[in-house]
Amino acid sequence: MNIKINKIWTSYQKEIADDHFYFARSCIRQNIFPAAENLYLNILKNELKKDIYDDARQTTCTGIAYHSGITPFETIMTVVARQFSLMNEAGYENFVVSCVTSFGIYVEVLETWKHFPETEQRTREALKRATGRTFMIPKNLVHASDVIFKFRKEIASKLKFSLINQNTKEPLRVVDHIGCHYAKIFPQEGIGGAEYPYVLAGLIDQWGGQQVDYPERRHCCGFGFRQYLLKSNRSYSVTNSKLKLDSMQPYKPDLIIANCPGCTFFLDRWQYVIAEMEGKTYGENGYGIPVLTYEEIAGLLLGYDPWDIGLQIHQVAVEPLLEKLGISCNSDKKFKGLNGEDIGIPDKPDVLKC
Repeated sequence: MNIKINKIWTSYQKEIADDHFYFARSCIRQNIFPAAENLYLNILKNELKKDIYDDARQTTCTGIAYHSGITPFETIMTVVARQFSLMNEAGYENFVVSCVTSFGIYVEVLETWKHFPETEQRTREALKRATGRTFMIPKNLVHASDVIFKFRKEIASKLKFSLINQNTKEPLRVVDHIGCHYAKIFPQEGIGGAEYPYVLAGLIDQWGGQQVDYPERRHCCGFGFRQYLLKSNRSYSVTNSKLKLDSMQPYKPDLIIANCPGCTFFLDRWQYVIAEMEGKTYGENGYGIPVLTYEEIAGLLLGYDPWDIGLQIHQVAVEPLLEKLGISCNSDKKFKGLNGEDIGIPDKPDVLKC
């Protein structure tokens, strides 16, 4: 039995390059969490001393338009081929994808080319006609959270804080939420697959926290593209998030960690919406459950200033979490922009505390 389990688990491991990464940014991530990707690059460059190239010439993968039924697959394959061409031109062969949706797109394109070689040839011809470019397929293609997972022990050795409640000395209770496009579309491409993903749980274990298991742990956050982009469909989106939040509430999590920018956004923002609609809040004392990305958690534990890494952008207040972690912050700096510019204080919600 153990041999069978080990064989299954081994099949869900993946090769992750050691260094020399070409970084593909995320259009969603840059808009809703504008400091996150620079934080990621800082961690890789300054903390881990890795070579990672941030190319200003890249474009969106057009994944949102594709999943919304606007951009045809032939077009998106050509866009992906151009990204690979830029990577080749920059002298890299290890491709790191910032967005979970983009990651699913890149894997889908590579799988399509693998099983239907004629589509790759047509893409090459289309790219040549449109841009004059050629491309080579990456040697290694992974999601950005895979890289943090790979180096989780090295990061742990540099941490100034851990996922320990400094008031109780108990591990923080942490929910991991995996973006659907990370492992549900192609389970073999996610660490642990779709049923037992470990890419974020591994960070929780390594950095001192306690995993929270609950009935809807693997349920979708509810983003769904068409569910949210069409205003009339947004009730489907908020209902999915509410199902998850209701299910985890009895286990009293201190934190939710996610690897998809859309999932982070909706699990965070819908808490405000649910509070306004129903007067209901999650978390302790009406503050909600903080929802952070893997690099935001890493940045906090490494000692980065919470406001420099953009945590004031989140709807759910992070101050209760910072207090548990023993991290001090300057409240006067929270809503200051570059060079101390006053960017204004947002209106407070009627129900959700902040």
